[in-house]
Amino acid sequence: MSRIAPPAESRLSNWYPGASLADSFAVVLPPDAPTDVDTLATLLFADPPAWFTILLAIRDRAMAPFGVTASHALRADDHISFFPVLSRSADEIVLGADDRHLDFRASVLLRRTDGTLVATTVVRCHNLLGRLYLAAILPFHILVVTDALRRLRRRFERS
Repeated sequence: MSRIAPPAESRLSNWYPGASLADSFAVVLPPDAPTDVDTLATLLFADPPAWFTILLAIRDRAMAPFGVTASHALRADDHISFFPVLSRSADEIVLGADDRHLDFRASVLLRRTDGTLVATTVVRCHNLLGRLYLAAILPFHILVVTDALRRLRRRFERS
């Protein structure tokens, strides 16, 4: 698992300029891992550890007085975990939501040439609350994304 430059081939690439956050992490999947990006994205967000569920509940409760949308309220008809799906292609799924304090996008991109799965997050803050929120969650964001990628790789290594 490694931190990489946000991928130029991502549908999110037009979001990188001017973003408050644009980060990407990648993991090389074992050769027998699924190659369906929908399956990979679903598994990436499946069965989060208890500490993540606790952090999410704290986030939802702490941010409610500021009018920040709770995670359970983000869910759309087409979703993965609680993230609304905005677009799909054979190699990439884009998730995200817009709020008055910030807009976020997350991409799960499969580079088929080398079997690398890339998780990219892009955030555009609109105001001070958005910037403060991003600063507060950034260390947890990195922990959550890197842990999810490591757990996904381990899942395939064991099977």
